[in-house]
Amino acid sequence: MPHRTWRTKFSDAFRGFRHGVRGQSSFFVHFFFAAAVVGAGLALRVTLVEWCLLALCIAGVLTAEMFNTALEKLVKATVKQHNPEVGAALDISSAAVLLASIGAVVVGAIIFTPKLWAIFA
Repeated sequence: MPHRTWRTKFSDAFRGFRHGVRGQSSFFVHFFFAAAVVGAGLALRVTLVEWCLLALCIAGVLTAEMFNTALEKLVKATVKQHNPEVGAALDISSAAVLLASIGAVVVGAIIFTPKLWAIFA
C-alpha cells in the first residue's frame, strides 16, 4: 500500500463526510437538533463543562449515524439478496444511533432542565 500524506488522509476523510451526509435525511434531523442545542446553550449560558458534554453528545450521535450510514452503503454494495443476519446487523447499527440519541437527550435534559426551571418557575 502506498504511503498516504496527511493531506490525502484529511481529503479522504472530508470526502467520506460528504458521502455520509449527502442524501441522508437522518443527518438533517441530527444537524437541526444539534443547532437547536447550540442555540439553547448560548441562550441559557451553559458552563464550559456543560459545553464539553453537549459537544461530546453531538459528536457521538453524528459519529454513530456516520457508522450506520457506512454499514448501509457497504451492505448495498456487496449483498445482492436478502440475508437475515445482514438485516440484523443493520438493525443493530440503527439501534446504536438510537442509543446515542437517547443518551444525548438525557444529558441535554440534565443540563437544560434546571436552567429552564429557574427561568419559568
